[in-house]
Amino acid sequence: MDRKLRGSSGEHLVCGVLAQFNWAAALTRGGVARTDVLAVNADTGRTVTIQVKTNWCQTGELAKWRLGLKDILPAKAPSEWYVLVKLEGPAPARSRYFVVPRNHVAAASWIDHQSWLKDPSAAPGSRNAPQSLALVGETMFAGYEDHWERLNESTDTVPVLLPGWCRERALDERVGLPSGHPWHEKLPEW
Repeated sequence: MDRKLRGSSGEHLVCGVLAQFNWAAALTRGGVARTDVLAVNADTGRTVTIQVKTNWCQTGELAKWRLGLKDILPAKAPSEWYVLVKLEGPAPARSRYFVVPRNHVAAASWIDHQSWLKDPSAAPGSRNAPQSLALVGETMFAGYEDHWERLNESTDTVPVLLPGWCRERALDERVGLPSGHPWHEKLPEW
């Protein structure tokens, strides 16, 4: 599937799901950094910004999303979200959604890539791909699947649902967290 078509389909699907949860959603259509969808909750008036990443894979395959340098930047507001869309199978594809706060995505992408890059069991010089080429698999975000209700919360209060090993690696000086990440001040429990 063409990359632009895949991305566009994911954005439209997210808008459709948001409407089912009484969010008025609009595509930003470029020009707005870090935001593909802007949504307002019709009941509460809460506004959120959503970055959509879409992956298509065969039925049974695990999805991987490219989460590079822009994706490790910390949130500017407690209303920045990602929705990672997994399109699975032949057309028409079945859709799965992972609703994740921006700071959780930033930590996950950094921790996963740095763990791979600096794995002491890897042959010296065999791993040198930069953060801009980081691919993060769906198992990292499994705890966030279909958590649309969390959009009504501040991203600063949403529980961290990343795998437990990520917290250990965030504390490991060889891995840590990306520069400027708010968890440097206080790492949450998970």
